[in-house]
Amino acid sequence: MKEKHYLTPLFEPKSVGVIGASERETAIGGVLIRNMLDAGFKGKIFAINPKHDKVHGVTCYKSVEDVPHRLDLVVIATAAQKVPAIIDGCGRAGVKAAIVLSAGFSETGPRGAALERSVMDAARRHKIRLLGPNCLGIMRPDLGLNATFAHGRALPGSIGLISQSGALCTAILDWARPNNVGFSAVVSLGSSRDVDFGEALEYMISDPRTESIFLYVEGLRDARRFMSALRGAARVKPVLLIKVGRHPEASKAVLSHTGALVGDDAVFDAAIRRAGVIRLYNMGQLFASANALFSHFRPRGNRLAIITNGGGPGVMAADRALDLGIPLAQLSEQTMAKLNDCLPATWSHGNPIDILGDADVDRYRGAIKAVLEGPNVDGVLVMLTPQAMTRPVEVAKALIEEERSADKPVVTCFMGEEQVGEARKLFEAAGIPTFRTPEPAVELFSHISAYYRNQKLLAQTPASLSENNPPSIESARLVIETALNERRKVLNEMESKAILAAFRIPIAQTVVARSATEAMVLAEEIGLPVVMKIDSLDITHKSDVGGVRLNLTSLAAVRTAYQEILEGVRRTHPNASINGIAIEPMVIKRNGRELMVGVRRDPVFGPIITFGEGGTRVEVQKDRAIALPPLNSYLARDLIRSTRVSSYLDEFRNMPPINMEALEMVLLRVSEMVCELPWLKELDINPLIVDENGAVAVDARIVADNVSPTADRYDHMAIHPYPQHLTTHWTLPDGTDVTIRAIKPEDADLEVNFVRKLSAETKYFRFMNTMRELPPAMVVRLTQIDYDREMAFVATVTEDGQETEIGVCRYAVNPDGESCEFAVVVADDWQHRGLARRLMGVLIETARNRGLVYMNGVFLANNDRMLRFVQSLGFVLSSDPEDSTVKLGVLPLQD
Repeated sequence: MKEKHYLTPLFEPKSVGVIGASERETAIGGVLIRNMLDAGFKGKIFAINPKHDKVHGVTCYKSVEDVPHRLDLVVIATAAQKVPAIIDGCGRAGVKAAIVLSAGFSETGPRGAALERSVMDAARRHKIRLLGPNCLGIMRPDLGLNATFAHGRALPGSIGLISQSGALCTAILDWARPNNVGFSAVVSLGSSRDVDFGEALEYMISDPRTESIFLYVEGLRDARRFMSALRGAARVKPVLLIKVGRHPEASKAVLSHTGALVGDDAVFDAAIRRAGVIRLYNMGQLFASANALFSHFRPRGNRLAIITNGGGPGVMAADRALDLGIPLAQLSEQTMAKLNDCLPATWSHGNPIDILGDADVDRYRGAIKAVLEGPNVDGVLVMLTPQAMTRPVEVAKALIEEERSADKPVVTCFMGEEQVGEARKLFEAAGIPTFRTPEPAVELFSHISAYYRNQKLLAQTPASLSENNPPSIESARLVIETALNERRKVLNEMESKAILAAFRIPIAQTVVARSATEAMVLAEEIGLPVVMKIDSLDITHKSDVGGVRLNLTSLAAVRTAYQEILEGVRRTHPNASINGIAIEPMVIKRNGRELMVGVRRDPVFGPIITFGEGGTRVEVQKDRAIALPPLNSYLARDLIRSTRVSSYLDEFRNMPPINMEALEMVLLRVSEMVCELPWLKELDINPLIVDENGAVAVDARIVADNVSPTADRYDHMAIHPYPQHLTTHWTLPDGTDVTIRAIKPEDADLEVNFVRKLSAETKYFRFMNTMRELPPAMVVRLTQIDYDREMAFVATVTEDGQETEIGVCRYAVNPDGESCEFAVVVADDWQHRGLARRLMGVLIETARNRGLVYMNGVFLANNDRMLRFVQSLGFVLSSDPEDSTVKLGVLPLQD
């Protein structure tokens, strides 16, 4: 039994009312009713307008309450001031969803914003889901639904388009039809005051008609839901995205258009990479990618081979590939041998593969076949320039024939026009991406193959470091709380380093002197040489005001430096509050590299981690990479590799490579700090000095702020971390130790083996079939979960040094945000030992602590043992009125 999605009335209505329907061709209501009729809507259409008796032959009703049929969806095309009353009437009539095409709301100023609030109040009061306002509408070509005022309609297809811009939707639709690109759904969000990206994405995840998804983003309202839905979609379907407002000036226009938060574009870029999504930058790339996806263009890596009959064009393509970080494939000995057999001796013997200007169709065929069969190649760009010996149409036919049996993507670039135009038409008909110039061809391969890399980032589920020298979280919290109780948000250096030390980050110990004599005593205790720095919460950049002295090797120098620092700072910053002079050992690392690790709060995505070159040049070099926490080793290495400074962390001149594990550990500890300390607003570790022996934080600055407590300890984060704290252990009467922990992507093999060993009966009761193997897509779905939207616990035992899964339970939060649906299964050999009850106890408690109100279950009516089990847990059973083979169960979670 497949449960209907709660947005089904919006996306798959069986009855639609058009409010404001009109005979006037230029009126939005006129275009709308004509579109609905022309599209051949498979449900019932009702026109609503008190001024007409009929509209285009359709009976017209005075109001929605006069319609003699309960409507799933209404589409409103009236003046903005009438919309609140209309929504109220829809509520009384039992309407489930509404699309508000009308403009004139918050985008027009305070009066429009007040009107919009009235609309939303009425919608919430009657539990009506609302798309818009100020949107183009929605299309579902397979259903004949065209609830938009766009001219023309979309072809049926497999691409789901979600856009905040109605104008962009119309441009894409205008291009798509002549190019035979079809859509499963086209959704214009408009101001997205109710249904937003997150919910539209969630619907498309479950929509079998949608195989790939395009997004046009201007700004976001709910980053957590957006990231959660985006990651969920990208796990099962390719997602491509255009984000505008990359620069501050453009961001202002976005704010005025949608009212949504924009944030730092570099942060957005890091977020969508982490979500496994491909980012595009212009309409040309979008159209090219649409063609590629429509042709099921699926690269599995990013190593590109270039075949060309002209050296210059091949080099142009290679240059663009290297600009984009696309590696040129290293041809294997086997591939080289095949190429030598089919090419003249003077071919380039490298990649780009120049098969020379006199290349005929057989030479092209042989080269294409050899390269597609090569082990080190992930995709091929085939180029042709019209020279005397070339036959573009014959080459195109040969290439199309070879591409049909290939398992790697092929992109073509036939340069010119008159002689190659017919060949390009053949490629278009065969669904092979084709271009006139090399650069966009390489860019297409780059963007689509980014799917391969970003999917690796998506699969990362960082676990806590708690089992490896656990941090003293309580000590760190106490330092922050003390400062906040004193109405201080900026922590001094000693406090900041105390928090780093609590999270096991090596620090240069700091003490504060409040007199020259005390400075000499402390310097003697620490051991010369020392560093002295002004300790003032009012001064961020100490060296800029003469507040730092390095490598002081004598007590006399310490005494002098104390006076000079105080006098200099008081002269330049007379109003600064000075706590004293900080003294710490001079860290001398001959092979040390000065790096910077930071934390910032993005207004959209919350805490982010930055990494780059440190020292006094940090603001000049601007060598900064960004990642969303939580991190693991793979993500930490990816963050490091994304910077220019990474090139001299390996062996450099006379310096040995740094201790990369030590640097990674600092990043992981900072990530853990971000997860566990929601008060953390800013953090700067600069410099972090790293050499071959380890890392040490020489200077640190932390800014904290008060936060409101929530049931979710990770509510401040866009990506929910791996819930290590939910791991428990249970000992059976025979002494067997069972670990119950949240599932993670690395458990894919455990899950496959677990299902493989289940009996046919257990498989049937759990999956309603007796499959031997879990399909790969289901393995991904079961193990790569979003801990914000769902939870799965595996029970494991260690046998002969190997972990074995013996049971699993899970829940998925329903779209209402209040309830969840659960499932549980235990290995046949481990049944009747209390494991299912233990797993369900952990699952129910987790759902309860998350604030969920109900837990639901669907059970086969003939599964008597399961029915008795859930009743013993407190589930109330009822019959399904639509399916007599199943029972429905509900468990209240809150008192």
